[in-house]
Amino acid sequence: MRDTADPELACPISPVVDIVFSRWTTPILWVLHQFGRQRFVELERRITAITPKVLTQRLRQLERDGLITRTYHAEVPPRVEYEISELGLSLAPLFANLADWATASLDKVEQARAAYDAQKRPARSL
Repeated sequence: MRDTADPELACPISPVVDIVFSRWTTPILWVLHQFGRQRFVELERRITAITPKVLTQRLRQLERDGLITRTYHAEVPPRVEYEISELGLSLAPLFANLADWATASLDKVEQARAAYDAQKRPARSL
């Protein structure tokens, strides 16, 4: 019997969700998958809401997790490029399924939210 007190044991995909769906991970992986090898400044231009500090942190974590590769070119000025790794590419079917689900379901989610928000709810007492 599984120990449901430990979320990773209760739900075996929890570690995957923590790795892949943390803030900014999916946009970075999506851009690298869609546009191929990118320099830091190109990623910044494509993901406009991310700060340089956070982009640097996420890129380091993704490299550490093996989802992207970083290539340093010793030239003047130095050039660094990021590319999705084979491990990162293996997530493509998951992202494709999520994109299909989003297309088919996000309108229903918005409708459900609107219906929920429209209901009068009694005030909670403390």
